[in-house]
Amino acid sequence: MSKRKKTDPAADAALAEQLAADARDNQLEVAIGHQVRQFRQDLDMTVAEVAKLAGLSSGMLSKIENGMTSPSLATLRALSRALNVPVTSFFRKFEEQRDATFVHAGEGLPIERRGTRAGHLYQLLGHSIGHRTSVEPYLITLTEKSEVFPLFQHSGTEFIYLLEGRVIYRHGSQTYDMGPGDSLFFDSDVPHGPEELVELPVRLLSLIVQPRDED
Repeated sequence: MSKRKKTDPAADAALAEQLAADARDNQLEVAIGHQVRQFRQDLDMTVAEVAKLAGLSSGMLSKIENGMTSPSLATLRALSRALNVPVTSFFRKFEEQRDATFVHAGEGLPIERRGTRAGHLYQLLGHSIGHRTSVEPYLITLTEKSEVFPLFQHSGTEFIYLLEGRVIYRHGSQTYDMGPGDSLFFDSDVPHGPEELVELPVRLLSLIVQPRDED
């Protein structure tokens, strides 16, 4: 009688996760390759012509167009110049396939911003790519460890919605006493930020919308 081979659940899970990651990476490579080929054909140019302008071999460009390799940022920049398109345009098809971002509770991506080291936790909950505007939703947690209150100033507009606690929030020369359920929508070109943490912890949602710089 043959013995059943023991399986390692942890190893199986790790392998499945790696395979899923590889599949996602390949989707990106295929999407980029499709866009490169489309732009080349729109210009009625051959693989050899575009490869020469981009400083690549014809073989490498063929691999990129067929999704067989992952081009570096430098290569994408070279191709964008050769095809006279912004680098972000190569990601359009990929983003069309990935039009939703789901984040489990507590799993937002930690982001370093001014104030982070003072006890302010910023968790990015999603992002937009390939659009003329950048949309960034954050879950921000301010704790008793906060000692300084940096003011922020950036292009675009911002919307904040207080979930927990109480805070005095400054926008320019005005201050707002905010409690749970209160919201503030404002021009983020004006200096803004928390001025006083009245009741801790403070948790709020922040949605930042601003123009995206084209490469």
